[in-house]
Amino acid sequence: MNYLSTRGHPDRKRFCEILLEGLAPDGGLYLPEHYPQVDTATLARWRSLPYAELAFEILSLYIDDIPPADLKAICARTYTPAVFGTEEIVPLRELEDGVYLEALSSGPTLAFKDMAMQLLGNLFEYELARRGAELNILGATSGDTGSAAEYAMRGKKGVRVFMTSPDGRMSPFQQAQMFSLQDENIHNIAITGVFDDCQDIVKAVSNDLGFKRKYRIGTVNSINWARLLAQVVYYFAGYFQATAANDKPVSFTVPSGNFGNVCAGHVARMMGLPIQTLVVATNENDVLDEFFRTGIYRVRAAVDTHETSSPSMDISKASNFERFIFDLVGRDAARLRALFVEELGGQGRFDLSADAAFGEAAQRFGFKSSRSTHADRLATIRDTDKRFATLVDPHTADGLKAAREHLVAGVPMVVLETALPIKFAATLVEALGHEPERPARFEGIEALPKRVVKLPADVEAVKAYIAQNCD
Repeated sequence: MNYLSTRGHPDRKRFCEILLEGLAPDGGLYLPEHYPQVDTATLARWRSLPYAELAFEILSLYIDDIPPADLKAICARTYTPAVFGTEEIVPLRELEDGVYLEALSSGPTLAFKDMAMQLLGNLFEYELARRGAELNILGATSGDTGSAAEYAMRGKKGVRVFMTSPDGRMSPFQQAQMFSLQDENIHNIAITGVFDDCQDIVKAVSNDLGFKRKYRIGTVNSINWARLLAQVVYYFAGYFQATAANDKPVSFTVPSGNFGNVCAGHVARMMGLPIQTLVVATNENDVLDEFFRTGIYRVRAAVDTHETSSPSMDISKASNFERFIFDLVGRDAARLRALFVEELGGQGRFDLSADAAFGEAAQRFGFKSSRSTHADRLATIRDTDKRFATLVDPHTADGLKAAREHLVAGVPMVVLETALPIKFAATLVEALGHEPERPARFEGIEALPKRVVKLPADVEAVKAYIAQNCD
């Protein structure tokens, strides 16, 4: 399996090369040259597999430069009940008729990001040891990516983490999870600005090829194909739990800001998983909802990016959207470059409303979308608690609200859980009048000493900090 850049760079690379690289040299995102196809016989064989074995089967279709025995051992070491709390790893429960919740938040940091990040940490450690090399990971987080990455990489040989986050824009619990880590290979950088500023810095550093090579810069954001690939697995696992046979379609609703989580669903659908609809659930930062309703993709400036009660989705530049648009325009790299480099880069928007491809977003690729507000989240949290004795976090509430707007009789709708409610306690208190349950290991986390540096939204300042801490 070879990988190509969405922006047309001529090089083709193997999995372990792009695992450590992040962005392609031309600023594009890596995708496989083709999506492996999964037939009904394969689905039938996979249906009864434990999660770690299912992960191995799916990853093996995309990774042929790690010996199968080694890859299988990595999957087995990653997806264990000890790490994720249950034998199923991602248990599914029916909330109401036709609506299901897939639990993705029982990992070390109580968020769905652990599902991919735990695997990524083990893949990094394996490949760096094989090469006798080191890697400096530069990331951006709006909340959960940072802690998931840091918990996955802490203590890993040959790995340092430099994680940027928008200063003051995460919940106190999310900040404490990251900033309380004292490991020498973990560096937290609070940026004066919003998440998009952090993401822009990561991309700018990754596009400085001289600096990137000198300081061996890699990424853990979902621009890294390996992380997105790991997320494909739980779509298959959710499908198998929601159906009794492989002739029944299922839909998924995915709370989404950076388009990585739902892009994994797009990949699963392109592989042949019987997904009828992929519903993108957004908050007030509705750049994705606007596109799927109108065909116009319009990024917002920092001052127009709302600070909401589902903060992990406070994003107006969805990095992974480029991967989907690449498929939408028929994998035409020149067209993709014109849209993202010339139109989006120059005007802050592109318009496909009059393009035949836009209709295919829903018709061929199955995408629909919805938008939620703070009032919607509070109402959904209250309703879910009252009717089903179930607490959900604000992002999952966005998902439930969107799911109910797109239900089709006879088609199970699986909502992907985003995080445990304790990560967003203030909103739960506002909705219900009491704090959600807190796992014992996180008692008093907000009072722990914090290890973080504050920097302006300036690429050179971040590069200088990395250089200073890599000596």
